[in-house]
Amino acid sequence: MSQQRGFTLVMAIFILVVLGALAGYMVKLSGVQQATSVYAIQGARAYQAARAGIEWSISRIVDKNGGCAEVIAASPMTFADINGFSVTLKCKEPLGNPYTVGATNLSVYNIEAFGEFGNYSGAEYVSRRLAVSITHTN
Repeated sequence: MSQQRGFTLVMAIFILVVLGALAGYMVKLSGVQQATSVYAIQGARAYQAARAGIEWSISRIVDKNGGCAEVIAASPMTFADINGFSVTLKCKEPLGNPYTVGATNLSVYNIEAFGEFGNYSGAEYVSRRLAVSITHTN
């Protein structure tokens, strides 16, 4: 009987070590899950910033009868409602623009918006890039 006296103490220490390791893993997993949620939200904000830049560019070209020069002049853009995000716009007109189809003159514009947050080398950096092509009748 005297040979089994310390066995309970060894088992208790083993169980405490295993429970401590599980608790540490759960804390780390919770932190990763929270960071993943934050990055997903920031990615959605970067997408919306890029989309706002695309829509602004389209309105300048179509509603104001502007061109790529007006779009590029406004780049980079920032928005008051999405602090910390910036949008860089690019606009290109293909060679031979505008095109004549029958009696209609068509202009084609290729617009690219790059929404980003933070510094490229930073841990919080996130970006989204959107590109569209629009055709506008003159």
